Amino acid sequence: MWRPPPALLGFLVLLVVVFAVAYQVGSSVGPVAPGMRSSTPDGGAGDGKDGGSGGGSGGGHGGGHGGHGQ
Repeated sequence: MWRPPPALLGFLVLLVVVFAVAYQVGSSVGPVAPGMRSSTPDGGAGDGKDGGSGGGSGGGHGGGHGGHGQ
């Protein structure tokens, strides 16, 4: 029977630990910008009562690609 090399198992364990720590830090810190909302159902996202989350306002970037060097 095939057994994975110990280095592969160690790498996978390390990967799981790094992602778990990053998730815990991110959930304890909270939102990183004003106006960011939770994507959980109890956060009210997607119920249509909050007036949307910015929708089409692209921060002034609408169609700004191209046109350079013409």
